[in-house]
Amino acid sequence: MAMDRLKAIDRMRGICSRKECCRKEILEKLRKLEVEDPEGAVEQLCSENYINEARYAAAFVHDKSALQGWGILKIRLSLQSKGIPSDIIAAALEEADADAADSRLAELLSAKLRSLRGEQDPQKRREKLFRYALGRGYSYDQIRKIYDSIRTN
Repeated sequence: MAMDRLKAIDRMRGICSRKECCRKEILEKLRKLEVEDPEGAVEQLCSENYINEARYAAAFVHDKSALQGWGILKIRLSLQSKGIPSDIIAAALEEADADAADSRLAELLSAKLRSLRGEQDPQKRREKLFRYALGRGYSYDQIRKIYDSIRTN
């Protein structure tokens, strides 16, 4: 059964007041509620600044990089999948702290290296370590640089 449009917009305002949401997320929620003209409702929420994709992207980059240890590549792909425009993604990623990302990567690689102590073959250990870091969204060059620095310490 379809929800009243005004009631649905009110509900989305509440959701957007508690956490940052992107257009795609809210549009999906409105479609599930079978709201009439969900695109128009999203436009209204954007004009009222409940939905702001630049603000969403900045918060997403901060949360995923600082709290979950994701690399730039994984963050970019995730934002693209949410329909965030590439110029907004680029601006949000510029705010990411590269030194902090290298530090997080070093911590992740060190912890993973400790968990791979049982692997006797150094080549297999290195492959597993690199595969792990690539899956976290870090570039090969970034991983190699950090790997070389923690290996020599």
